[in-house]
Amino acid sequence: MAEARHILVLRFSAMGDVAMTVPVIKELLQQHPYLHITYVSRPGFSAFFDGIDRITFVPADFKSVYKGVTGSYLLFKKLTELGQYDAVANLHNNLRSNIIQALFQFKGVKGQRIDKDRAAKKQLTRFPNKVLKRLTPTTERYAGVFRQLGFSLTLSHQLIKPKPTTTESSSVVAKQGHWVGIAPFAQHQGKIYPLGRMEQVVQILNQAGIKLFIFGGSPEEKAVAADWEQKYQHVTSMVNRISLLEELELIARLDLMVAMDSAGMHMASMQGVPVVSVWGATHHFAGFLGYGQQENDIVADTIACRPCSVYGNKPCFRDDYACLYNISPKSVASKVLARLSEL
Repeated sequence: MAEARHILVLRFSAMGDVAMTVPVIKELLQQHPYLHITYVSRPGFSAFFDGIDRITFVPADFKSVYKGVTGSYLLFKKLTELGQYDAVANLHNNLRSNIIQALFQFKGVKGQRIDKDRAAKKQLTRFPNKVLKRLTPTTERYAGVFRQLGFSLTLSHQLIKPKPTTTESSSVVAKQGHWVGIAPFAQHQGKIYPLGRMEQVVQILNQAGIKLFIFGGSPEEKAVAADWEQKYQHVTSMVNRISLLEELELIARLDLMVAMDSAGMHMASMQGVPVVSVWGATHHFAGFLGYGQQENDIVADTIACRPCSVYGNKPCFRDDYACLYNISPKSVASKVLARLSEL
């Protein structure tokens, strides 16, 4: 069958999920040099696609302009005005993206959606009688959508450094010694290494003379990062001080990132930076390990009830989050120092 030349890609949220699509999109475009992609997502994620050739980013505000079912139809109309598409790659598979895919299929544009295999993920997270089985990586699930549309696509699953940018944040000084990013926050408690313990990690790395950059977003996260910056000589908070594009430029210059199972891990992955990742209620077997990251760089406990959640959003049935509290700060810091020694 003839391959399409212009694909409409739908992936609206969340930040980490959108970031995970970036390495897949890059490899798809590299392997199909005639292809153009129109990518639709939330306005705040446009920086992820900055500098990628043959991609047009369409921001969609789902809180106002494209809210609800009516908004989905309005977005469909907007997209039809912007161009003609040979296929729709639905990388989200939620109500909104499915409506838009269906509307395009009614117009004769073929489409495929991601298979999230919710049944297997339910077996992975149930307790007791858990099926602790490695599931297909989410990046391969994304790639599978393009393959179903007729594209050959082989993912390298290697960390790839982006092309150097011509601009750098004025907030960042000349690099000396090791630079490590710390992304200690996540949307759900089941993913967050207790901040008191993470501060102990920061303290150990600070004593080792490593330059540390703290990443986050909310006012509460900004307050935590500012407190650490004040306490520790080699710590700099980047929370709400630079744009997302500048943040990505800074991440690309890091030697290593320390992150949860969260957007911080995936942003580092798309910038070709290795990550020491700390996992609690979730598990990399569900398919969300950062693209190109090594399982040896994971820090996690082996408690029998883990994982209990795919996304970390379920309350701990033990009420103590032992999966996180069982991880010692020294073990995390030791993993970071050992990894740095290899670089």
